[in-house]
Amino acid sequence: MTSSRLGVDPQVLALALARMTESVGNSFLIVVLPLFIGSELVTGNTFGLTEVAITGVVLSLFGLVNSPLQPFTGRLSDRTGRRKIFVLVGLLLIGVASFSYSLATDYWHLVGLRVLQGVAGALIIPTTVALVNDLASEANRGGNMGTYNTFRLVGFGVGPVAAGAVVAGGPYAVGLGGTQVQFSGFDAAFYFATLTATVSFFLILALIRDPETVSADSPGDESADEDGSALDGFSVFDSSGKGVLDPVFTLGVVSFFMAVGIALFATLGDIINARLDQGPTLFGLQFAAFVLAQIFLQMPIGRATDFYGRRIFILAGMVLLVPTTFVQGMLYDPWLMFGARFAQGVAGAMVFAPALALAGDLAPDGQSGTTLSVLTMAFGFGVAFGPLSAGFLVTFGFGVPFAFGAALAAVGAVLVWTQVEETVTTRRSPFSATDGVEE
Repeated sequence: MTSSRLGVDPQVLALALARMTESVGNSFLIVVLPLFIGSELVTGNTFGLTEVAITGVVLSLFGLVNSPLQPFTGRLSDRTGRRKIFVLVGLLLIGVASFSYSLATDYWHLVGLRVLQGVAGALIIPTTVALVNDLASEANRGGNMGTYNTFRLVGFGVGPVAAGAVVAGGPYAVGLGGTQVQFSGFDAAFYFATLTATVSFFLILALIRDPETVSADSPGDESADEDGSALDGFSVFDSSGKGVLDPVFTLGVVSFFMAVGIALFATLGDIINARLDQGPTLFGLQFAAFVLAQIFLQMPIGRATDFYGRRIFILAGMVLLVPTTFVQGMLYDPWLMFGARFAQGVAGAMVFAPALALAGDLAPDGQSGTTLSVLTMAFGFGVAFGPLSAGFLVTFGFGVPFAFGAALAAVGAVLVWTQVEETVTTRRSPFSATDGVEE
């Protein structure tokens, strides 16, 4: 038994570092694009929409485009037996789109580039998660998934914090060949996003290889490859007869419910600030509290699921998600809101990585991309649906969106309790060197 079996695979660390690097630059756009759209640098036809509506469309296009495409790219990576090339092409598209923002002058340019980035996300997201699953074993899958998600979230959290400072610090001047070249803060942000995608590209190119276990020509896979589609291997109902719903489908539904609940907050920024009598700085801290909890807890929780089981963490997380989501609609104190958001992040950390690990345990050989894309697609749809539902439901009262999110979490907890079975045999301790050794 190698030491990597009980720890984190070195290639997973390299993959996590590459995704963190790319996420820093890509998450810049969450802050930069609304500012860019609001500047005088972008003009043209608004398609009959207000500037605020255009901003919402541009930001949401990434999730709306990549989510439905993920089962197809995940399935294709299974059939070809290659995942690395999908990640590389996706990073190339991310880099091209990021640089092209510096040349954009019309609203339709932004729409087209955001669609391109959505396609890139569909190439990257399911294949990187499938790579983590392929590189891990049942004995360390939770720890590997937790590590990967932690690094990715660090990048996602750092990007928006730095983006505003980069834009505000412009214009910049750089000496090239004895001449001074000036570019705006927006251009600097777009160039930086291009740089991070490029660095990530070369990290993947140099450090990652497709596992030998992923093969389109492996015995027994011929039937799956012939006339296969993205929906092959996807079931709503449990064919084994152990439950009503297929466990992977159930985990996808639960991931959607969780994503909706955590995404409600972002849309309501102005309303929350007025209600809590606070400024944008406190709102930013409250927004970041969720990510902060994820960064602290994804790795230890993922590691713990390898020893104590995955289902119990997912169930506990969905139960905790109910009060931590609901209470956000009842609070008037900024720091209590910070605490609620942090506790909601704890709940999210107990659900997402363990759910991916459990789905990975259930994935048939050579079908990690297809299986795990169910969860990543559902999460993406939830992140897109949450803000839209919050904007509609808040018209009925401030607490209504959060009550809705809590109700979804409660339904998700019931689904996990009744439709998902444990896949891990409980071990003694995550710190014992003998754990995970088969007798």
